[in-house]
Amino acid sequence: MTQSHHHRVPDLADFEAVANQTFAQLPATFRDMTQEVVIRVEDFPASEVLESLHIDSPYGLLGLYHGIDLTRQSVLDVSPLPEMIFLYRRPILAYWQTRDEALEDIIAHVLIHEIGHHFGLSDDDMERIESEAAG
Repeated sequence: MTQSHHHRVPDLADFEAVANQTFAQLPATFRDMTQEVVIRVEDFPASEVLESLHIDSPYGLLGLYHGIDLTRQSVLDVSPLPEMIFLYRRPILAYWQTRDEALEDIIAHVLIHEIGHHFGLSDDDMERIESEAAG
């Protein structure tokens, strides 16, 4: 996968490989705190997810954290499902087509953004951190 938009369209396995590679490159402290989180790649979000978030288009959501963030977890919390980060392939591909950015960078950005939600950060928190990091 390269920055060129004219190569073979990456499939679900390609996305998983990039997400796993990105995760492996995160600082060990982040990996340790997120090792129970399952990363799933799907073509689109479920219609129930879109409805619950009041998103009209299936292309309107690139990723989603599903679970109880670390700031609200308790040892008494018992969840029937593992915490998950969803990456939505088709919306990410559509977004990539409008950008002059490497697909791997976009996938990494979405994954890291969703990991931020695992840590209890809001979208505003993450925007502020990204702005400060960009200088």
